[in-house]
Amino acid sequence: MNKLKIVFMGTPEFAVGILDAIYQRDYDILGVITAADKPAGRGQKIKYSAVKEYALEKGLHLLQPTNLKDEGFLAELKSLGANLQVVVAFRMLPEAVWKMPELGTFNLHASLLPQYRGAAPINWAVINGETVTGVTTFFIDEKIDTGAMILKEEIAIGEDESAGALHDRLMELGKGAVIKTLTLIEAGNVQTTLQPHEGNIKTAYKLNKENCKIDWTKPGIEIYNLIRGLSPYPAAWTFLQDRGQEWNVKIYLSGYSNEVHNNEVGKVVVENKQIKVATIDGFIILIRLQMPGKKPMAANELLNGMAFSQNAKAY
Repeated sequence: MNKLKIVFMGTPEFAVGILDAIYQRDYDILGVITAADKPAGRGQKIKYSAVKEYALEKGLHLLQPTNLKDEGFLAELKSLGANLQVVVAFRMLPEAVWKMPELGTFNLHASLLPQYRGAAPINWAVINGETVTGVTTFFIDEKIDTGAMILKEEIAIGEDESAGALHDRLMELGKGAVIKTLTLIEAGNVQTTLQPHEGNIKTAYKLNKENCKIDWTKPGIEIYNLIRGLSPYPAAWTFLQDRGQEWNVKIYLSGYSNEVHNNEVGKVVVENKQIKVATIDGFIILIRLQMPGKKPMAANELLNGMAFSQNAKAY
């Protein structure tokens, strides 16, 4: 039996769920590493990462290096005496870090590897209309999400499920996967599987303004999947134009109606207190959206204070 002495690395809410599962099982957590504090929001107030908030609440030893190759940080990390490192939603580690502990460094990734390696696996699984996803634990190597796999857990994606809802379910699934992985490592029973590097492997690209913008010329189901795959964050967006004005609008919730019509792609149609946008094969029904400078609101609420003309369009 290996007595586990763990250093945990992670930053967002997803990582907190996993850290809490480890903490609740009374594993020896010698240190927690998370992102440096940074200003956020309009007031540029200093914001702590979700993992830092948790570590402070539980009184865990906290490190926030800005440079993972810094000699001082590496010396401090080594001095903790960990024999295993667990990584969840953190950054790429230099070899000096991931090779340090005797039992290795493993990562929990929110996809069924080798599919969806990269920064946004949950979003892209939904955007691409997948029906199944899951989590994978693997030992980190010199590339991103390519190391030898320890175990996988699968989960079905709901037909109308948002990335946000899937995120929460994958976090729960991930808790179990990490505890099982720790149990295997503790007992010395790990058997790894090498990842294939060829074939139809999809990538979970980093989300940016360009790939979050709606292309109304695409089939309606693809637009619908993009919207739910980016909800609630960072949210799909479009330009809306009417009466010489243009707005950058975020869309959080939509429906899709597959039907034949004679409208130009992107035309905004308002009927029965609904806002619909024409696609090549039907309509996207805007259910929850956000106008610039406003809070997100239901479409029928927006229509209470705003009227669209016959020439309104999205693009």
